[in-house]
Order: sequence, then C-alpha cells, then structure tokens
Amino acid sequence: MFILLLLFLIAPIVNNITSFSAMTASFFSLNTIFLSILIEALPFVLIGVLIAGFIQIFLTEEHLRKWIPKNKFLSVIMGCFVGALFPACECGIVPIVRRLITKGVPLPAAIGFMLTGPLINPIVIISTYMAFGNNWEIAGYRMVLGFIIAIVIALLVSLFFKGNQFKKGIVQAQDVVKTNKEPLLRKMHNMLKHAVDEFFDMGKYLIIGAFLAAFVQTYMSTKALVSIGDDLSSSLLVMMGLAFILSLCSEADAFIGASFSSIFPTPAILSFLIFGPMIDLKNTIMLLSIFKVKFVVWLFIFISAIVYFSLFLLADII
Repeated sequence: MFILLLLFLIAPIVNNITSFSAMTASFFSLNTIFLSILIEALPFVLIGVLIAGFIQIFLTEEHLRKWIPKNKFLSVIMGCFVGALFPACECGIVPIVRRLITKGVPLPAAIGFMLTGPLINPIVIISTYMAFGNNWEIAGYRMVLGFIIAIVIALLVSLFFKGNQFKKGIVQAQDVVKTNKEPLLRKMHNMLKHAVDEFFDMGKYLIIGAFLAAFVQTYMSTKALVSIGDDLSSSLLVMMGLAFILSLCSEADAFIGASFSSIFPTPAILSFLIFGPMIDLKNTIMLLSIFKVKFVVWLFIFISAIVYFSLFLLADII
C-alpha cells in the first residue's frame, strides 16, 4: 500500500505515467525488476553470511594477526589478492568485510578485499571471457586494471582514515564469543546462529537497496542516458552511472556490458565492468548500515575518481 501511494504521489512528475493503465504496467515492471535483483543477490548474501559466521566462530584475532602483514602496503596487497581468489558478489561480501574488521583486520586491507572480491574473482573473469566472444582482451584488462585500481583506492583509505570507521554501536553489538574449547557441534550451532542474525541484519538493507535500484530503473530513461554518451568523457560517466543504477550481480554484468560494445568505446565498457562491482546502489545502502556516512561518501568519491581518470588516461592504450 505504501508503494502504491508513493507511485500515485509521484505520478505528476514522472513522464512515463500518463494514465492509470500505464501506472499499473509500470508498477508490474517495478515489481519484476525488484524481484529479479533480490533473487539474484540472495544466494550470494546467504553464502556471505555463512562465511561471516564461520569467521566469527572459527577464526580468532590471533590467527588473523599471524596471517596479515604488519606493513600497511603489504596488508593491502594481501587483502586484494585474497579477494581476487574469493568468489563473492558485491552485496554478499559486505557482511564478510564487517566480520573481518571486527576480528581485527585493518580497514584498508578489508576494503581491498571488498573491492577485488566481486570484481576479479575466477567466476567473474570466466563469465567476462565468455560474454565477449571467448576473447581474453576485456577480461584481462578488467583483471589487471581492477586489481591496480583496488590497491590505489585501499591505499587512499589508509592515508585518510584511521580506525574501523564503523557507526557507533556496531563493534559493541558484536558478541564476543570464546569457542576454542567448545565441541565441534556446538561451534557449528553458533556459526549458524550468527549467520542467521547476520542475514536478517543485512537483509533489510539489501531489500531497501534492491527496491531503490528497481525504482530508478523503472522510472529513469536509459535511452536518455545512452544518448548523452557521445564522447569518451561522457560515455565513461554514462556507463559508470548505469553500473551504479542497474546494481547487477558481478557474475552476470559482463553480458550486459557486452551489449553496449557497439555503442560505446572499450574504456567506457571497462568502466561499467570495474565500477559496478566495486560500488552500486544496493551495495551503498548496505555499506551505509555499517560504516559512517562520511566514510561511505569518500569511498564513493575515491572509487569514482580513480576509475574515471584511470580509464580516461589509458584510453589511447586500451
């Protein structure tokens, strides 16, 4: 009822809605897109919260301190490298990152892990290779440039932000559970309990983000955006904007990106493939539920600026 009332209120300013029948059709379109985004993301969120539960119960702070280099640069490299091997999408990786930081992983290393995980994991690279006609060129550029860009962004985070940047109460809300001497079945039970709590905690923000992404897709003209991208500069911005709005799963975004190959140059296609997995609309909502607003805003600025200027400057090479 709230959604219907909202649609009635915005009807006068929405060009697509000219009659009640058109409004009904747009509502069904909104519903379809919303459900498709939700169904696409939920399996990865489930995997993510299970891994987060495993980290909470089976990994101790001592383990992580031994594995993570004390050097800031090396810890970022390790975070990016582990993320590159980790099959997760941009929404499923958020609960994992939260749990890693609460366990003592430095913020820059966790951000590097978060950026590379959805972007260049093996599943994403294979799907990119297949989407572009079994051609390794785009997949290779996505892997190499994405990895370098992620390192640069994580290092910028290390320079400008100290501490975990969580909202007040996030760290205190995490249960400190000592499970070293507990039997395996008890540990498994605690792991599932934490996974369920994490799922319901993050799930509501996923739903909000999926609805906003579906709403924007339904009532924002994609054709108008595409028509703007008539040169390199604007085409980069258009494709980055589409990646943010569409909020596609990184395992499938290459097939959508490939459909724009005849319209936009290769750097613009790469901006779509690199920017979207790093940050999109639904992912931003989930990040805002954990981190301070200031940090999320600056993270968005870092990602946008580095992706844009990197591909703009390398356009003659690519």
